[in-house]
Amino acid sequence: MSMTDPIADLLTRIRNATREKHEKLEVPASRLKANVVRVLKEEGYIKNFRLVREDGRPMIKVFLKYTDQGASVIQGLRRLSRPGLRKYSGYQELPRPLSGAGISIVSTSKGVITGQKARAQKVGGEVLCEVW
Repeated sequence: MSMTDPIADLLTRIRNATREKHEKLEVPASRLKANVVRVLKEEGYIKNFRLVREDGRPMIKVFLKYTDQGASVIQGLRRLSRPGLRKYSGYQELPRPLSGAGISIVSTSKGVITGQKARAQKVGGEVLCEVW
């Protein structure tokens, strides 16, 4: 069975794991998912991630991050561009979640980067999701 929206699946798995206070989760690997998880690590929303192969299938192990009080660092995730309705934006119109307190993840010609880096490099692209 093929998955129609793998990024939404990744975000839903992260959302569900943080609500249940899991330390780690596993998702089927793809290059786009690995790049999204890499951006989450660079921005400090997750501890780490690892690409592994289990039973011959590539997987991404994501290690979630929590505060000292036990609350998840990731408070919210929202998928913006989806297969049925793609959202593209120029660098001037890239969203700023929570007035800059969150990040938007954008797929650009320079790779998958945050909205802030895309504005600095003056490149637009497909707005994948918002994280805060």
